[in-house]
Amino acid sequence: MKAVEYFLNGNSCSESIILSSNEDNLCDDTLLPLATPFSGGIGSGCLCGAISGSIMVIGHRFGKNNKYGNPPIAKELAKRFIKDFKEVHNATCCRVLSGKFEFSSPERKAHCANMVEFCENNLDKILKEAVKNG
Repeated sequence: MKAVEYFLNGNSCSESIILSSNEDNLCDDTLLPLATPFSGGIGSGCLCGAISGSIMVIGHRFGKNNKYGNPPIAKELAKRFIKDFKEVHNATCCRVLSGKFEFSSPERKAHCANMVEFCENNLDKILKEAVKNG
């Protein structure tokens, strides 16, 4: 998984999703600086950065004024993405998802790599289905 490699090589969770998506031509590199503050639950422990990065890509693909622009679809895909994540991980809050680990520990890094991998795979699946269907 490309996003996991980016993550394990020093990029944040949100940045890793953007970098991988950029490689797959799902977004452009202008999203990278936007993704930086979304890691670590937007710096506050709230929404998981890998989720935030994924939602940015969905918006980039289906939000206003772009190739596939359809804001209602963008919102529906974001809702589905969150639902899928919750079904597997039971929460979307970084603090809840990784709270039992020390922030800089290898255990937390490995745990968060699993979140990044899930987000990368789910994003790919959702976007392929959306483009295919419409």
